[in-house]
Amino acid sequence: MPLINRFSALVMIGALLTSCAILEEVTRPASTGADASRERIADGLREALTVASRRASDQVSRPGGYLDNPAIRIPLPPTLRDAADQLRRFGFSDQIDKLQRAMNRAAEIAAEEAVSVFAASIRRMSPSDVLAVFNGGDDAATQYLRASSEAELRQRYQPIVTERLRQVQGLDLYREIAAGWNRLPGVSPLEPDPERYVTDKALDGLFIVIASEEQRIRNDPLARTTELLRDVFGRR
Repeated sequence: MPLINRFSALVMIGALLTSCAILEEVTRPASTGADASRERIADGLREALTVASRRASDQVSRPGGYLDNPAIRIPLPPTLRDAADQLRRFGFSDQIDKLQRAMNRAAEIAAEEAVSVFAASIRRMSPSDVLAVFNGGDDAATQYLRASSEAELRQRYQPIVTERLRQVQGLDLYREIAAGWNRLPGVSPLEPDPERYVTDKALDGLFIVIASEEQRIRNDPLARTTELLRDVFGRR
């Protein structure tokens, strides 16, 4: 090979190697930066879930958390609701009012179980969970929490609801009302046990409040109470 051609080839190889080195140097920080950004977003979403679930649990577990909130107050079971007016005329007004207070108080006490269940669910979040929540709608985090934790919450809630209803005479009240109603001629009998109904309504109310807190964090800068929340949700 002529000298000039060998020299040109060396120059071209040298230029190619230099270009590859520059490309590698430029790409490495960008990739690392992207990974760091994704990790920060994941941390921010976990923090948002933690903040929203704690706020919601605190709200609903205090006395009056259900009863004083029209959005989640647990009403009488449908069959009893239909019978309530007639029952009041037969002297059961006081029992009906006490029963509704007992159902809501049982839900408030059971809600104290939610924080630890949610914490475990948040720790289990996968990268695909993070991406779905970040790109989802205003209640995407709430939907994730409900899908990942409701079964365990239900297992924990049911015995607490049963015990608390018993402690505040809720079960006795319900059975007294049901017995009085079922003695009336021509009526459909009331179901004997309200525990499942209260558990279902308690969980519905909890996730309604979590969804509200999630929307605040996503949409209201004042609700982003940490630097991480402000950074991650400010990007959206």
